[in-house]
Amino acid sequence: MTAVLVANRGEIAVRVVTACRRLGLSPVVAVSAADRDSLAARLADRAVCLGPARAADSYLRTDLLVQAALGVDARLLHPGYGFASERPELAAACAEHGIAFVGPRPETLRVLGDKLRARQAAAEAGLPVAPGAVVAGLSQALAAAAEIGYPVLVKAVHGGGGRGITLARDPAELARVLPVASAEAQAGFGAEALYLERWFPAARHVEVQVFGDGEGGVVVLGERDCSVQRRHQKLLEECPAPNLSAGTRALLRDGAARLASRLGYRGAGTVEFLVAGDGRPDGGADEVAFLEVNARIQVEHPVTEEAYGVDLVAAQLLAALGEPTGLPAAPGEPSGHVLECRLAAEDPGAGFRPVSGRVSRVRLPRGPGLRVDTHLHDGCVVPPYYDSLLAKIIVRAHSRATAIESMRAALAATEIEGVPTTAAVHQVVLDHPDFRAGRVTTRWLESVWPPTAGTDGRVTEPSPGEQVTGRVR
Repeated sequence: MTAVLVANRGEIAVRVVTACRRLGLSPVVAVSAADRDSLAARLADRAVCLGPARAADSYLRTDLLVQAALGVDARLLHPGYGFASERPELAAACAEHGIAFVGPRPETLRVLGDKLRARQAAAEAGLPVAPGAVVAGLSQALAAAAEIGYPVLVKAVHGGGGRGITLARDPAELARVLPVASAEAQAGFGAEALYLERWFPAARHVEVQVFGDGEGGVVVLGERDCSVQRRHQKLLEECPAPNLSAGTRALLRDGAARLASRLGYRGAGTVEFLVAGDGRPDGGADEVAFLEVNARIQVEHPVTEEAYGVDLVAAQLLAALGEPTGLPAAPGEPSGHVLECRLAAEDPGAGFRPVSGRVSRVRLPRGPGLRVDTHLHDGCVVPPYYDSLLAKIIVRAHSRATAIESMRAALAATEIEGVPTTAAVHQVVLDHPDFRAGRVTTRWLESVWPPTAGTDGRVTEPSPGEQVTGRVR
């Protein structure tokens, strides 16, 4: 049986194991010392310990990942998302040792992992790009920011997934945040290079799901709206994106397809955009700016899977094996609407402070049109070393309004005891008229959370530690 090394942890590791089972492949999970008893390790055929709990000593070590794959005679290595998933060094090392890397080629990762080269590729493909510049040191940063215009976003050149981003509103703030951003970029992505980009104060975050055959052929599976965010981290995603004009939708999808085709993109990827506007009544295109390409499977991939009836992770594995992916050549439009809420081990009443600890009890919702991707089980431990994501609740319904109501019911039926979760935040979002109208931007959540306390019947913020399940207790 063909072995696949799953080089990740948490819910995405469980998801890849599930896809391997579907295809008759043998999943082997690479774990750190902290994840020896994880659900993914229990479900896999084997678990191989990479090293200590700290990611820098385990999940981020290219040499250890390749050694683990060779040690179990794995033909494929699936990197999941985050960690080393977009590192060209890992893809190149896999190729050197005859291991199929489940993702783009090393040269594609090199282009897309460098924000300047990615912007150039996008511009060459005819996509609109926001003003920006790579900077080295304060003097260059001040000069570039003056030309771009404040406020500016300070980004890690090799960052991704919404991490390594800081806002600077004036020269003094830029001087203050620049060394911190550089140090965080070095610690998080192994390179301190920084990039300044124009900040859009009122824009939506919309991304297009693509899947390339590596030879220029590209399947586009619609778009997702990811505008409900905090600190550039997504909380809720949906497909299709609401209130997009026909012109904007075509601009996003066609642009994403051209870029992926031009790159000879292989496998699953997401082309991300900012959209300034909420749908022109004449059907024309809103102002759009290319952000980046996430050259991997996304956290929110289940939204597209449920909307289009596909298995993107299985398609990734099949593509790496050189076999037909089973994806439709012309997906068309989804017949329903899909929402995803990310539940994290964070205390919303304490500034979303990540919390570690033991999950004493888990009860997850079930029913038609409902899916939960998680690695939780009774008694499992949420370690302090990694991302705080606990579970993704996905609902599909015939309309957006019905999907919202279904999600409210699913959250109410969710019980996670032992650590606080972000369920209360999702409840506030789903009940808000702005969200129900599909008119939120990436800064919108700051205006509604924490909720205003009062006696007028509005929901108030839970006290720290109170929100421990889908129900406030």
